[in-house]
Amino acid sequence: MNPVNKVDVLFISDARFELGMKLFNSCQWYKSHDVFEEIWHETGGPERQLLQGILQVAVAQVHLENSNINGATILYGEALGRLKKFQLSNLGLDIEGLSKCVSKRLELLQVGKDLAGCSVPILNFL
Repeated sequence: MNPVNKVDVLFISDARFELGMKLFNSCQWYKSHDVFEEIWHETGGPERQLLQGILQVAVAQVHLENSNINGATILYGEALGRLKKFQLSNLGLDIEGLSKCVSKRLELLQVGKDLAGCSVPILNFL
């Protein structure tokens, strides 16, 4: 069995993670990044990769706010690579939904299209 499928995501029960989710879902990307990064520094194993993917989505959004399309495109791609490893895992998080949103946004950026009307990334519990 792939070790990613055995991930015990302890950080989900951390109150800081819930705060990070609230900030993320209210488009406070930089603040959510700071909260998630604090947890990331304390996390090891496959969980660390999942958190890094979430962090990269938040930073990609900051890049978009600063009109740095290239930076956002790169980080969306890196985030997607990490998040896809966890789509089939039973983690209690909707990683598949987040991945689909990031994938759509990445596709649009790669062909030079505007993201107007495209939903922003959301992180939800299942």
